[in-house]
Amino acid sequence: MCIIAIYTGPLSGGAMPADFEASTLWRVSCFDRLHEQSVMGGLHGGDQQTLLSSTLQDELYALERRHESSDALEVIAACMRLQEPALVYVRCHDFVWPVTVFPAQMLHHAPRALVEASEKGLAGASVISVEPAVLRPPGDPMRDRVAADASYWPLGPALWSLALNGPRSRLLAEIGGTAAYRAMRNPRTENLPLPGALAPAVDRLRREAVSLKQIADWPGMSAERGARLLNALYLCSNLMVTRSHSSAQSEPRRSLFGLLSR
Repeated sequence: MCIIAIYTGPLSGGAMPADFEASTLWRVSCFDRLHEQSVMGGLHGGDQQTLLSSTLQDELYALERRHESSDALEVIAACMRLQEPALVYVRCHDFVWPVTVFPAQMLHHAPRALVEASEKGLAGASVISVEPAVLRPPGDPMRDRVAADASYWPLGPALWSLALNGPRSRLLAEIGGTAAYRAMRNPRTENLPLPGALAPAVDRLRREAVSLKQIADWPGMSAERGARLLNALYLCSNLMVTRSHSSAQSEPRRSLFGLLSR
């Protein structure tokens, strides 16, 4: 099997040209034009020799096979599981956000914090390209690759906001199936918002391990709200998943129209 320099499925067509500055939000039309130029130009030049790991490439290929290659939550979750930095181009409404995730440091680099994206933008957020991280996190010995401190943001709030408000309404594949869940910490201590029924839901999740079906029956909750909350807790390393607990049940089924049903 030939391992190529950069994943070149639907998620990525190669490193962007030098004039595509990672410190700028770009309109989608401009990104598409520059991205096409990079594909036509091939993968040449010293700045394009960095590799995505074969493990992350395999994860991205798996998402492609499941027709989830544009799912921002799944793509970033793959980076989190593997603790691999990556540059993820995320489309939010009419703009492309170049987001470099640093899972080990729980930071992301972007022109603006991802939590500042509009609700409409987050609701339709999708990945259009994944490339190796060119930047390094603060404190890295490769100082020429470290950006200004003001352009790094906490990753936890961004993942939390994307999980609660993004387009994915079902459990991440990694935590789906037959399982019971329990929260390990109170998200309030990390200044993560718990609007409406999510606050009492988290309080119960800290006391007992329950299935998604049980969460869906709690006041003010539903299968979708429960799935979003569990995804958010998982991505913030605040979720215990057990497959053998007596409360473990299969997740609610999906109807032909994509809605969660019991």
